[in-house]
Amino acid sequence: MKIKQFEDKGLAHYSYAILSEQIGEIILIDPARNPQPYYDYAEENNAKIVGVIETHPHADFVSSHLEIHEETGATIYAHSMVGADYPHQAFDEGAELQIGEVKLKSVHTPGHSPDGISIVLEHEGKDKAVFTGDTLFIGDVGRPDLRESAGNITAKREELARQMYHSTREKLMKLDDDVTVYPAHGAGTLCGKGLSEANSSTIGAEKRSNYALQQMSEDDFVKILTEDQPFIPKYFGYDVGLNKQGAPDYKKSITGVKKLEKNYKQEDGTVVVDARSEKTFKKGHYKGAINIQNGGKFETWLGSIVSPNESYYLVAESEEELKDLIDKASKIGYELLMKGAFVMDAAADEKTPQIDVEEFKQHQEDYTIVDIRNTSEVKGGKFFEKAINIPLPELRERAKEIPSDKPVVVHCAGGYRSAAGSSIVEAALPDTTVLDLSEAVNDFKNGQK
Repeated sequence: MKIKQFEDKGLAHYSYAILSEQIGEIILIDPARNPQPYYDYAEENNAKIVGVIETHPHADFVSSHLEIHEETGATIYAHSMVGADYPHQAFDEGAELQIGEVKLKSVHTPGHSPDGISIVLEHEGKDKAVFTGDTLFIGDVGRPDLRESAGNITAKREELARQMYHSTREKLMKLDDDVTVYPAHGAGTLCGKGLSEANSSTIGAEKRSNYALQQMSEDDFVKILTEDQPFIPKYFGYDVGLNKQGAPDYKKSITGVKKLEKNYKQEDGTVVVDARSEKTFKKGHYKGAINIQNGGKFETWLGSIVSPNESYYLVAESEEELKDLIDKASKIGYELLMKGAFVMDAAADEKTPQIDVEEFKQHQEDYTIVDIRNTSEVKGGKFFEKAINIPLPELRERAKEIPSDKPVVVHCAGGYRSAAGSSIVEAALPDTTVLDLSEAVNDFKNGQK
């Protein structure tokens, strides 16, 4: 028996292949959008994928479960409460799946979602591992506030937090201390608030060190779990629905994105996501374009700024980068929203002035300062006492709240997000000078209050 963990660093997502070497069959758990790595693993081991288990309808990424079923004939297993629209077999509490020498047992563990399950792996008569989905993470548990208006069954965060209390204490914590914990996410995901960098743990280690598994009353647990959760990206509800339905074929979908000629001039009033570097963008871009730079978290910010109810054009600096960006967008199902994609290698008319950092340092009172960090970050201290806080995911809807009588300086924590933020404010306040503090924000952190 082998367990293979696959990692998508951009979305801090873990998926798994469980291989029975005895019979050459594989069960996948929570696969990512691109199924090719799983096909390659099966081929390397001369094995066949016979099943896919979905621990719940994921909010933060699109799964390839339906495509794998259609390609390989593998059975999809999910809890009946999912109300899945794809062909599947119910895998409710107590259900078991035998694959050679391995037995996989379903444990209903609601808390992150009403329909969440954990999968206990039994080998040679002993529980060896548990695949906890988004219920139990390393150092944390799943957030309970994503299913208030998404999915087949909705539930308020307080209700789900109470379910999480019982799922952890009455089910997961009763497993043997040496059972290995394999979660669906690691540090950097927005499905929790304080995950460890580790990619696995044990039940015993989590009982000792995970804040959410310490002895406390149910009411105290609910209070701790529901406070200070990260923002909810716009795309989360969309992905829950797409996963409940089953996403279209990955390759067919990304090759179906309309490729446009270089420097394509789109119609006025459309959303343009310009992923070029902020320096290139500022030298010349299309009016109203949003500068979400290509990087490790591109897909998260794309789905946090652009609503799934919108369509958009995608701009890149090269054909290679364009391909990479379409692939990243597909991880959250956003290739389906693209009106077209093109390379831009000519400077457009709209230019963004560079900030004079020394001038700003000497005369901060002459500027309106906008802090686009998340509320939880600002609680840790402001860099500028009089800064207005509007988190980046809310900025397109709230930019008109910013006073326009002075030049506006936009900042985040390190410089990446402020490129997007300043481009959004620039579009909303066309008669106001908008400046991006960018990485120079690091010069002001010592004054944090």
